[in-house]
Amino acid sequence: MSTSSDFETRPGLTRVEVSLSYLTDSSEKPVIYQYEPRPGVPAGSIKSSRFPASVFDGRPVLGELSLDRQGFVLIHHETAVKNFYDVDEVRAVYYPEVERLVRQATGAARVEVFDHNVRCLPMAKRKENGAREPVKFAHNDYTIKSGPQRVRDLLPAEADELLKHRFAVINVWRPIRGPVEDSPLAVCDARSIARRDWVESDLAYPDRTGEVYSITFNPKHRWFYFPHMQRDEALLLKCYDSIEDGRARFTAHTAFDDPTSPPGAPARESIETRTLVFFDD
Repeated sequence: MSTSSDFETRPGLTRVEVSLSYLTDSSEKPVIYQYEPRPGVPAGSIKSSRFPASVFDGRPVLGELSLDRQGFVLIHHETAVKNFYDVDEVRAVYYPEVERLVRQATGAARVEVFDHNVRCLPMAKRKENGAREPVKFAHNDYTIKSGPQRVRDLLPAEADELLKHRFAVINVWRPIRGPVEDSPLAVCDARSIARRDWVESDLAYPDRTGEVYSITFNPKHRWFYFPHMQRDEALLLKCYDSIEDGRARFTAHTAFDDPTSPPGAPARESIETRTLVFFDD
C-alpha cells in the first residue's frame, strides 16, 4: 500500500499552491447556524485562519485511490437529469441513480439518499433555486456521534437493528455544469489526518442540532483535487464509517480558490447528495 507521502515524489504529479481555511480556536465548542439566528446572536462562533497548502492533481493516480484508504474516489457517471435545480426531478431521477452508483462502488446491501444541496455563489446571493455558497473551510459532515444519530433520526423503526452492522455515510459530489474552474473541491487523504485534528462543532438548525468536524491545521495533510471536473464525473467522499479497523472513516474537504483558474471563469455550480450506506457485515 502506498502512503500519502508517496504521491509527493511521483513524477508528473502537479500541484497548485493555495491557502486553505482551518479552525484556529477550539477552546469552546464551535457553533455554525444553518438559519438566521435571533437578533444579537452571531451566525456562528467559528474562528478560522488561512494556512498555505499544496493541492495535488489527483487524476494521474485515479487507479490508486480508494474509499477505504484515502476516503474518496472519482468515478465516470452519466446522469439522465435535465435540471438539477428541479427538486422533484432530482428526487425522482437522480436519487435512484446515486443509490445504484454507491451500491456498485461499495458492495453495500442497501443505500438510501436522504438529502441534497445545490451550490452556486451568484444564485445563493440572489436567493435563487435554493442554492448555497461553496464552503471554503476544512470540515467533514459527520462525527462519531452524529453519524449514528442520523440513522436514528431518519430510520427510527429500523435503527437499532441497522446499527448492529457496519454502515457509512457517503457524499456524492458532481458539477451541474462543467468544467469546474471556479472554487473546485479539495479532499484530504484520510491517512494524513491525525485524530487530534478533528474538532467536534455544532451545526444548529431551527429544530435540531447536528454535529460536524472542523479541522485544525497540520502540515502533514495531503490535499487533492480533480481539475476541470465535468458533469459526467462524480466524486464520492466517505464522511463516516462505523467500522474501526484502520480504514478511512472521515474525509476532510473544502472549496478553494484555484490560482490557475482563468479570469472570469463561470461560477461553480454543483450538487452534493448524502447517502446512508448499509452493509451485511
